Amino acid sequence: MSRIGREPIKILDGVKVSVVERQVTVSGLKGTLNIVVPKELEVTISDNEVIVKNNETTRESRALWGTYRSLICNMIEGVLKGYKKSLELVGVGYRVSKVGNDLSILVGFSHPIVVKAEAGITFDVPSDTKIIVNGVDKCLVGQVAANIRKIRKPEPYKGKGIRYEGEVVKRKAGKAGKVGA
Repeated sequence: MSRIGREPIKILDGVKVSVVERQVTVSGLKGTLNIVVPKELEVTISDNEVIVKNNETTRESRALWGTYRSLICNMIEGVLKGYKKSLELVGVGYRVSKVGNDLSILVGFSHPIVVKAEAGITFDVPSDTKIIVNGVDKCLVGQVAANIRKIRKPEPYKGKGIRYEGEVVKRKAGKAGKVGA
């Protein structure tokens, strides 16, 4: 039995949750999110709480139970507060600038890399070497941040690249010189 799936989700003030057939819609100050729940699960609303129930006892349905409970909980928090991921650029000449809603990233290639803002995502650039990805959907914010990081992953020898704020890059020792020749 899923320990996460069993717990009811409290509906916070300023958030409206509705269930129509298998579609759960969560709306709040920052926006609206939808999710379609699989047929193995049942979502009900009672006493200002969302309850996710498992109708089957298969292994897959038990796995989906906790997952969808967490997804609905993240949707409620996202429409109320929003999510953000911070990235930093480390390297000589590495910089970022905001062009309209998009990003222009210079990270050592012969041309700037342009990252288009997806629907529901906004970028903030507080300095030349810092990017903040904001949005309502936790999965989308994390995926966009991961795609930006993938442009130039931090390398282990000098530590240059795009990394999450606070990420520790394990450094390797460089090539040892020729000894005693």
